[in-house]
Formats: sequence, structure tokens, C-alpha cells
Amino acid sequence: MTTASNPKSYTAYQFTKKGGKLEKVTKEWKDPDVHQIVVKVLACGVCGSDVLVENQRLGTGLPKTPGHEIVGDVVAIHPSEKQFKVGDRVGSGWHGSHCGICKPCRSGDFNMCENEKIDGVTIDGGYAQYVTLQSEAVCWIPNDLDPTETAPLLCAGVTTFNSLRHMNTKPGDVVAVQGIGGLGHLAVQFAKAMGFRTVAISHSEDKRELAQQLGAVAYIDSSEQDTVKELQKMGGANVIMCTAPHANIMQGLIPGLAVGGQLLILALAEDKATIDLSALITRRLSIRGWPSGSAKDSEECVEFAKQMGIKCMVEKFPLDKAQEAFEHRDTASLTSDQPLPLRDEYFPPSNVVATLIVKHAVVDENGTPQGLIFHRTATIPGEEEDVQTLDPNAYHTDRILERIPAQ
Repeated sequence: MTTASNPKSYTAYQFTKKGGKLEKVTKEWKDPDVHQIVVKVLACGVCGSDVLVENQRLGTGLPKTPGHEIVGDVVAIHPSEKQFKVGDRVGSGWHGSHCGICKPCRSGDFNMCENEKIDGVTIDGGYAQYVTLQSEAVCWIPNDLDPTETAPLLCAGVTTFNSLRHMNTKPGDVVAVQGIGGLGHLAVQFAKAMGFRTVAISHSEDKRELAQQLGAVAYIDSSEQDTVKELQKMGGANVIMCTAPHANIMQGLIPGLAVGGQLLILALAEDKATIDLSALITRRLSIRGWPSGSAKDSEECVEFAKQMGIKCMVEKFPLDKAQEAFEHRDTASLTSDQPLPLRDEYFPPSNVVATLIVKHAVVDENGTPQGLIFHRTATIPGEEEDVQTLDPNAYHTDRILERIPAQ
């Protein structure tokens, strides 16, 4: 067994009963088995789908430690491990393992494995100080990336990146993003970086400036404008990425597609859709879904985001506030009086309240990342400093406020 100096036990947060709250537990250290590695968690996302563990919608059984946006350092490996070594910076997302013998696996489509395990859903995840991962579902993470900014790329990031690159579309086509939240703010950035004419759709005026700064060339306020008509003025959308979980809204976007267009479903909606199938025939439309990606997909997503300056914005919570972070995973959007600063301006002027898409993360008492990030929108008052005097690559105050990539 190759291992660092590790504790006999560690802290984790689990759901122990259906509909209950996260409970702090002490777990005994276990050395990794064949095809497993143990990782010290530096950051782990709180995703909306973590509620599937709380409500047991998938019937995966309890107790369970949630969390499937995991970044950390390898601290123990099995003697037979050939891919990873102690000290490696790694990550793992929704896809937790594959069997290698079912038909999809034999075709190399590991994400569709018939016996797939899911980090933090069917197996214990990253709401903990340490996590045991299946090595076939682990990707390398560059050491020069902030773990708290990188972890969300392993779920929201790879879902938007991987799905869009597999659509039947080409640079210059219109790609619309419905919902500018956790998935949506990354979808806008990826669509722009891939060369698409990116259109953001939201239900109020509040997100316009933010969406434009993230890369949208057009913004549709669905509370004031007819979304379908606006899209058709542009010739229709070749792809509409649905990132907000409202089935009725999603299906209402179908007439906004161009001939041969694709409605891409990325959010799990509780309500049911009733779709007029005739439109799919007469205009050659299609409806597709996409469930994140494999370890290789995650690596490619992280590398693409690094090269193109695509960022997740984060806010940190200590690990002992795991329940608070979980409860904030879907807090409401708040309004913006002025746009966010562009390019190298880091904070807005002192009298500005700016709407930011952020994520919550876990740090220890020294500010070291320890886990838990979630998507939300927060209103943060501007600082007193002149924006021109601040380092755009540094953090200021105890809130993480990520600058918008240069346009």
C-alpha cells in the first residue's frame, strides 16, 4: 500500500434518513482496494441533484455522503495502481465508475455504462475530508488551478461543455442558453468560446449586463419579450441549451428553433412536458439530453476552460456548515443596479450593488479549501477601493469575487 501519513478517522457529512438534514459523522480510515484511490478533499460542489440523496428519489439507500464535484490530492493508492500516485491533484464528477464489460463500455461509451456508479449518489462522495474514488473515473487537475473554481467544472462545466460539442452545429450558429444560473453562466461562456453566436434567455432584466459580460451577444428578457419571436428574428436557434428546470418553459421554446434545430435538455425538471410532436416532423427538429461526461471529458473540459479563461465564481463556507451550504443551493436571484466590471476591473465602484453568479465552497479556519461549492446568485456591495488600483488576479475580503474574463 502506497500512502501518505493519514489519520485513523475523518469527518464526513451524511444523509442518514430520508428527508433529514446532513449529520456529522466520524468515519474510520480504510485503505483503497484494487482500482481505488483515496483523495484528501480540497473542494466539492453542492449541486442541485444532491437533493436526490436527501429525498431518495433514486432509491440509492442511506446513509450516504453526497457530493460529486470533487477536487483533491491523492493520499493513498493500491499497490496495483498504475495511473495515479500519491500527491497527484485529481478530480471526479457525477460519473463514479464503469464496469468495462457492458455493451456501452465495450463501445467506449463509459458514461452510459449499464452498471455505472455515481459519486455522492450511489457511492459516498465529497462532503468529507477524504473520499475513496474509483481510479477509472478520476481525472488529472492542473496544480495551478484553484480547486474551488475548478470543482464545478466537473459537473456543471462538463455537462454544458460536453453536450454542446456533441451537437450538430458549427461556429457562427445561434446557440441560446435558457437560464443564467449555475449551469447557464458556464454554458454562455463555453458557447462563446466555441465560436457560437450566443443568446442568453432569462425571466427578468436583472441578468442582462452579466450575460453580456459572460459572452452573450444578445439577451432576451422573457418577462417582457416573446422569446420565440425574438429567436426567429435571428433566424431561429440552432441549439437551445435548457439549464433551468422548468419543463413547461423548455417545451415552449421549441418554436424558437431553426429548421433542424436541437432542444438540449440539461436540467432535471420536476414537472412534466407535453409536446406537440408534429413540429418535430415538419421542421426536422430534435430534442436531446446529456448527462455530464467521463473522466476524459472532464479533463478536456478543464483544459479548455483554462485555455479560454472560463471561470466559475465562488463563495466559501466551512465544512461544519455543510447543511447551511446545502440549503443555499437554490437561493433566489437578486437584482443589479449596475453592470459588473469588465476586463481587468475587479470590483464595481463603491456605490454599486452587483449581481454575481457565485458558488459556495468549504474552507477551514485558515481559509484553506476543504469542500462544498454551490451555484447561487448573490448581491454584494461594491468595495471602497478604486477598481483601477486592485489586482485583478487576487482575492479581496473574505468573499470570493471572480472577475469576468476579457471580452
